Amino acid sequence: MGFITACVIVLVLALIAAVGAGLMGLTGLFAVVLPYLAFAIFVIGVAYRIANWGKSPVPFNIATTCGQSKSLDFIKWNPIECPRSRPALYFRMFLEVVFFRSLFRNSKATLEKDGNLTYQWEKWLWIFAILFHWGFFFTLLRHLRFFTAKVPGLITALDKIDGFILIDLHHYYITGFMFFAGVGLLLLRRLCLHKVRYISMLNDYFPLVLLLGIGCSGMAMRYAGATRVDVTGIREVMVGLMTFHPVVPAAGTLNVFFYIHLTLVCTLLIYFPWGKLMHAVGVFMSPTRNMCTNSREVRHVNPWNPVVEFHSYADYEDEFRDRMVKFGVPVEKTIEEAEAEKEAERKALEESLG
Repeated sequence: MGFITACVIVLVLALIAAVGAGLMGLTGLFAVVLPYLAFAIFVIGVAYRIANWGKSPVPFNIATTCGQSKSLDFIKWNPIECPRSRPALYFRMFLEVVFFRSLFRNSKATLEKDGNLTYQWEKWLWIFAILFHWGFFFTLLRHLRFFTAKVPGLITALDKIDGFILIDLHHYYITGFMFFAGVGLLLLRRLCLHKVRYISMLNDYFPLVLLLGIGCSGMAMRYAGATRVDVTGIREVMVGLMTFHPVVPAAGTLNVFFYIHLTLVCTLLIYFPWGKLMHAVGVFMSPTRNMCTNSREVRHVNPWNPVVEFHSYADYEDEFRDRMVKFGVPVEKTIEEAEAEKEAERKALEESLG
């Protein structure tokens, strides 16, 4: 049900863009107002989530460990899994963010007929994630050529490397197909695996279907003859948005698939801070990842804890010694001993002041 609902929402958004910009001529709404609104919501939402995470107390060292932390000299230490310094921690974060190292070690547990529990590596999810994230990242980099008056040399070089496949004088970008394949395979995994489908909800399906819609509309503009768009006109609109001198395209000058693609991208920007896609930012603020595993060397004290005035047993006995003696409760010091100790302290204080 969640998958069907997600498909209906994306189709309705695409239909609204097609009717609004294509038939009603509301190009300014979809090419100027909506992008500015989506970007503002994206920036405010991300800043709010980061500030909210930053205020969350982390009283203990809760770093994820998958190996032996630093201990006695004769016990082998795993410096990558249990970093005790910031450089080592940054290296582990780099492996996690760029290569999904923890996902690479994902294993599948199977209960055999003889009752033994066996484990085997499960690499499919890691492959799907690599295809999607790397394809998405390089596709975003290539799109920077639409937002700058002069295309940077790095983007030009990336464009040539990525689109080295030439068919009928048209460049085919590998990363675009990687992104499309990664999203499709992740979606098929949720649909085909019974256990995954059982726990999947609308907020699991919607971002995948939305990304798939963005990929389909983008590839249609790039490769389908009937839906190809005027790249120069699109670049003029994007540069105008970036320089805060928006250009409203005339009705009919740009293919309706551009407005569909742009509307879905704006929807993704609006949804990003409030959905699961926010893990792209949250991974850097997760205490399980950004803390050194040095709890045996450094004492971690919660800075948010209020100052507590402790009432020791000695203070308690001084306060209630008379009553405790009266009711036969054993005390560490008798009344006479306590008074003699107080008298000695008083004399010592007088001598020091004297």
